[in-house]
Amino acid sequence: MNDNRQPDIHSEVQRYYGETLETTDDLKTTACCTAAAPSDYVKELLAGVHAEVSARYYGCGLVLPEALAGLRILDLGCGAGRDVYVLSRLVGPAGRVVGVDMTPEQLEVAKRHRAWHADAYGYDQSNVEFIEGNIERLDETDLDDGAFDLIVSNCVINLAVDKAAVLRSAYRLLSPGGEMYFSDIYADRRIPAELMNDPVLYGECLSGAMYWNDFERLAIECGFSDPRLVENESVEITDPAIQTLLGDVRFQSATYRLFRADGLEAGQENYGQMATYLGGIAEHPDNLRLDAQLTFVRGQQTPVSGNTAQIITSTRFSDYFEIIGDESEHLGAFNDNSEASFFAAPAQQPTGGSCC
Repeated sequence: MNDNRQPDIHSEVQRYYGETLETTDDLKTTACCTAAAPSDYVKELLAGVHAEVSARYYGCGLVLPEALAGLRILDLGCGAGRDVYVLSRLVGPAGRVVGVDMTPEQLEVAKRHRAWHADAYGYDQSNVEFIEGNIERLDETDLDDGAFDLIVSNCVINLAVDKAAVLRSAYRLLSPGGEMYFSDIYADRRIPAELMNDPVLYGECLSGAMYWNDFERLAIECGFSDPRLVENESVEITDPAIQTLLGDVRFQSATYRLFRADGLEAGQENYGQMATYLGGIAEHPDNLRLDAQLTFVRGQQTPVSGNTAQIITSTRFSDYFEIIGDESEHLGAFNDNSEASFFAAPAQQPTGGSCC
């Protein structure tokens, strides 16, 4: 894709999200909705967000990982700020959340309610900041390398033309042991070139979606050695005209977590290590799901690969686990089925979901 297309794509995205879409009801697909019904805990958090901010939400999942108190968080493509304000509440007054977006209309809504949320959360002052900028050109902002413990993004990277630039900047802006946790739309094949010029398909987060296998390779090239799929669900195309244009291409919304952790290997290797979740993370007292393949039960020893042990010990999760064993003896490949394609699995069934 040549540089001559980039300004046109960016302008169309700004127009679509700044002018065409006024609320989530204007969307033509479920790409910006999640089929899973939010938990009572999440419902309570969402209910605490200003109504105008919530009405301008266009994400495709929930970017609420665990153990957030006191973290420095960056939200890429924050829009009107719904996720920023939810995260603001979870990090507490000692934490900080920065949102970046290139759509002035969205940012105007977000900035308008900073004081309202600080007052609602009982903070002496707001712990959020909003910056107008293109997530493909984060080097043009004044954000410092290693300034963030966590980077989130909600159905935005698919809208980027230069996705590698986004991931490279995310890696640079994360502190060692930091994490990128984000939801986005992926395709089961590479999108035909003629579809990528359609402004509605692009704005609906479809024609800019990456083939999932290409995404994982790109993430590894940008420094995130062991991409972890957390959850996924099928995207329903409800508009007949869009269905016709897309033909047989299938889409899923998926949440990934990428860690900036040193020493990760290309494959999952077995060193006989065991991990035990000790509890202590709010809202996850009895179990903790690291990814789609691995859920830890408190107090129960669980075999883990060398990469998983390294991720746990070098990130904010280290305080909540006990690891037994080291990498002194290699026992071969660790068989955890982590390389299975989520497109090959049966589609998850919606259970009373919504657009959050």
